Amino acid sequence: MSGRVRRKQVAAAMEAAAGVVPTEACALCARPLGDKVEWHHVVPKSEGGRDTVPLHPICHRTIHASASNAELARLYPTLEALLEREDIRRFVAWIADKPPDFHAPTRRKQL
Repeated sequence: MSGRVRRKQVAAAMEAAAGVVPTEACALCARPLGDKVEWHHVVPKSEGGRDTVPLHPICHRTIHASASNAELARLYPTLEALLEREDIRRFVAWIADKPPDFHAPTRRKQL
């Protein structure tokens, strides 16, 4: 792991050890973040993206199961654009009442 990602993980581990609960919310579903937080490049790093946002693991996997990196860069360069997708809207509505550390299997979109 390199630089910034590693620093974020170390900082999160130190906060968890100190009993500090992140006050941030997931950038996709807006639920409070749980013990596990993943950082998502809004525009994929392979497509030149730099900005990251915190997500629940299940939200992160749903994004990548729904769209390829090329689609994320070209069609959904913002989370607002991604939330316009029907499958993502249905997912966010479904996950809304689940606890922060909820996990379920993620299925890839059918072609």
